[in-house]
Amino acid sequence: MPIQWFPGHMTSARKKAAETMANIDVVIEVLDARLPEASSNPMIQELRSFRQRPCLKLLNKTDLADPAATRDWLAFFNAQKNVKAVAISAKKGGDVSRLPALCQALAPHRNDNFKPLRLMIMGIPNVGKSTLLNTLVKRRVAAVGDEPAVTKSQQSIALTPRLTLVDTPGLMWPKIEHDSDGFMLAVCHAIGRNAVIDEAVATFLAGILLARYPDSITTRYGLNAAGLDAPGVLEGVARKRGCIIKGRGGELDLEKAAMQFLTDFRDGALGRISLETPETRRVILAAGDVQQITAPA
Repeated sequence: MPIQWFPGHMTSARKKAAETMANIDVVIEVLDARLPEASSNPMIQELRSFRQRPCLKLLNKTDLADPAATRDWLAFFNAQKNVKAVAISAKKGGDVSRLPALCQALAPHRNDNFKPLRLMIMGIPNVGKSTLLNTLVKRRVAAVGDEPAVTKSQQSIALTPRLTLVDTPGLMWPKIEHDSDGFMLAVCHAIGRNAVIDEAVATFLAGILLARYPDSITTRYGLNAAGLDAPGVLEGVARKRGCIIKGRGGELDLEKAAMQFLTDFRDGALGRISLETPETRRVILAAGDVQQITAPA
């Protein structure tokens, strides 16, 4: 079943973002390094293209992503016009401290007290925007939570007399075109749980790992990945983690196992994993098939 999620407050948030963009110089788009293209909101591209604003794309959570895939994605984005892409961890002050200079390079004409550099942070829910903002200003100015759509309104902060920053709520788009994108977003907890079935999302993740990272399954759970299909991975996790429904004759609690499996991925316990690469993305666009994402790159 396709996954769609567009809470009501996002319509007004998009309208406000469009109005604000008229008065900013550089868009900072925060992406999830594990799924950089799937986590890129096409509405952001539409808005900044209309205003002809350059973009600094931040591949956040790079410590959780496959380094080889991240290098390929950086090359992919840096080949685009008016785009600079870097990989960061928003929790690391050293990574975040580079951002003002990178943005300044994209708007060299805004560099004095009369023309301060105006930045706008954008991205989908739960991708790390609030963490980035707190690290950048070196104090807690944005609520951070392990649930999508924690931030619901804009705020403007003057970092220095020459630098102003606008933080925006996480924005989804009304219709996710590719089913695989919806599943990847759900795997990374960018979509509210009320819109997904955890067992289906976990099974999707298992398919990717079997195709591209089978050792992660063996290392974490002691399962022989070579003899498993995606549903079998979830059943194996249930047995290994003792996910049994009480009073049901040893029936596996696959819902509990799914949450354990997804939590392990989100916490990095399965290793550094990327859900997509530029090559798998090309396959998806060519085929339009959710199953194509599991093909080896």
